[in-house]
Amino acid sequence: MEIAFSSPSLSKADSGTAPRPLLRRAGHPDLPFCRSLLVHAYGWHVNALETELPVGRYLDGWGRAGDTGFVYTVHGHRVGAGWYRLFKSAAPGWAFVDEATPELTVAVVPSRQGQGIGEELLRRLVAQAAADGHTALSVSVLSGHADRAAYEREGFATLREDGAAVTLVRPL
Repeated sequence: MEIAFSSPSLSKADSGTAPRPLLRRAGHPDLPFCRSLLVHAYGWHVNALETELPVGRYLDGWGRAGDTGFVYTVHGHRVGAGWYRLFKSAAPGWAFVDEATPELTVAVVPSRQGQGIGEELLRRLVAQAAADGHTALSVSVLSGHADRAAYEREGFATLREDGAAVTLVRPL
């Protein structure tokens, strides 16, 4: 499924002949790009919490049951991605709630942050998770970071706080 967007902040830079931004399903060819975004999505976890949870867990073995993702492109270039995945209790993610609640990851390249791309990815992922029959989504954010407010605007609420990390959950 492909969805074209005309985000006001992006359209200012677009000429009349430029392709519109596009949100499409993520596939295996997108994995290197998604993996490059992990540092933007979870680098604070590794630095602030000195965790031993392998960040690769969020993409390793991509394509298993419950894996769903989207990539946002502008002028044919990938600038953001978001995905959700189910984890087992024996190998949880940072925002693990239970084995039936997918954990969300959304990241945008630094040069495109603040343009609404992350919010568009988030809304699409929430809609897809509901369509897939999930009853909730979870995400881990840094306490005090602007991302927390963005998730809360989309219906996420605090489940737990653990030092610098906050786990948010959104019922679907």
